[in-house]
Amino acid sequence: MRERLTARVVLLDGAGRILLLKGRLPGDPDGPAFWYTVGGGVEDGESLFEAAAREIVEETGLVDAALGPVLWRDEVVLSDVEGERRLFRQHYILARTAGGALSRAGWQAHEHALTDDVRWWTLAELRRTDETLYPPGLAELLADVLAGRLPPEPLVLTRPEGA
Repeated sequence: MRERLTARVVLLDGAGRILLLKGRLPGDPDGPAFWYTVGGGVEDGESLFEAAAREIVEETGLVDAALGPVLWRDEVVLSDVEGERRLFRQHYILARTAGGALSRAGWQAHEHALTDDVRWWTLAELRRTDETLYPPGLAELLADVLAGRLPPEPLVLTRPEGA
């Protein structure tokens, strides 16, 4: 099985809100939608941090984000946009921005087709929602980040069975 190195971004604004996208998987375009972080695949010749910076601009239009450390990492097997099953090796990188108007101008066609919403979430909203969030346990993970408790090494996340 081929692997895909992925840069996910825990993008926070000045108020400590996280930006999440709501969408569906390419392998299940009619399936249930869920909320997830900004990010995508690392391209050939690109570092993890270069990919994170590029993905922020492409998916949000925001150009002022300052990258921090890798907070968490996980692995998941999913189908990519071509329908190939791949092992996604995801790294969640902290980034901070002043915020501002969001833009979808840098989105690819499949992102337009599969993404239903983009919005800023407070920690309280994450804790109250019944909607599906990725990574699992995002509210608890984010609470530590907002409190300044950053892991010295990336925390390895495990997914509940079926997630």
